[in-house]
Amino acid sequence: MNIISVAPRTDPLWQRLTTESDSSVFHSPAWMQVLADTYGWEPQAFLLLDDAGNPQAGIPFCRIADIRGERIASLPFSDFCDPLVTSFEQWKALIDGLLEEQRPLAVRPLHNEIPLQDERFTLVNKARWHGMDLHPDIDAHWSRIESSARRAISKAERNGISVRFGQAIEDVRAFFDMHLGIRKYKYHMLAQPYSFFENIWRQFMAKDEGFVALAEHEGQVVGGIFFLKWHNTLVYKFNASRADSLEFRPTDLLIWESIKYGKSLGLQQLDFGLSDWDQDGLIRFKRKFADCEKTISFLRYTPNGFPTPQQKQAGELLPKLTNLFTDTSVPDKVTEDAGNLLYRFFV
Repeated sequence: MNIISVAPRTDPLWQRLTTESDSSVFHSPAWMQVLADTYGWEPQAFLLLDDAGNPQAGIPFCRIADIRGERIASLPFSDFCDPLVTSFEQWKALIDGLLEEQRPLAVRPLHNEIPLQDERFTLVNKARWHGMDLHPDIDAHWSRIESSARRAISKAERNGISVRFGQAIEDVRAFFDMHLGIRKYKYHMLAQPYSFFENIWRQFMAKDEGFVALAEHEGQVVGGIFFLKWHNTLVYKFNASRADSLEFRPTDLLIWESIKYGKSLGLQQLDFGLSDWDQDGLIRFKRKFADCEKTISFLRYTPNGFPTPQQKQAGELLPKLTNLFTDTSVPDKVTEDAGNLLYRFFV
């Protein structure tokens, strides 16, 4: 087997593999460009070629070195990233080269269960994933979604909520401000840097490969969902709303209008993305619409000697800093700046 290392943002063999295999938006050169532009990482990939030089399998990854030590992620800040392999032999041929580096290595498979067979990896966490087939006609979708969702959609319409689909950078900023607020005040978590969202806008929305669905009430944005497009799939990446507008039920209407919009674009699948295992409310919400539920497995290879005392200390410091900068007494601008500085270390 011929294994080569490529730069997947530009290499035509990688792009060919993602076209011919069951890839996701997280395998796309555009997504890897977002990671590179935001965090300075250099995404790489190992490709397995046949005797004619055709790509048969591959795995993308980033090597990371910072205050938390050296480690490898496939891929950082991605809901999931299945190795593009069809057999354990292919998986082993590709992953062995990374394991030889003797660094901690994280993989998040969803649709491909082959990595779960590798006893060198430990299951350290799990998350939920939901999907929806967009093929049925809109009346069939309306009949299938839960009655509570239909009532919420009708209530939002009676409350005067309207939905529009934006691709302007101003729409991205309006969404980010809500996103920052909900992560800070509801979840006590930092947000990714605003530059991350700007780079998504450059790589996706400015190229008509994504949009922000925004709910408005009396001219004010009260909710939004960040969507990306990849092949025939509409990918739900981020969701946010104003806490003082939840009574208007904007989120159910946002999903419903996005289903209709996705169908109008000829898309065939709605990927609802990752929900943390303990996010019961978010999981219940997605179940109202989704017709498929799976598990994202967080697998980790940890060589002897890791984590080092320094890495443990850095890992223990991050949640303390997060609690400090998400305190309600801290100005939102300071919380945003803290995310700019610290979020890269949460890999």
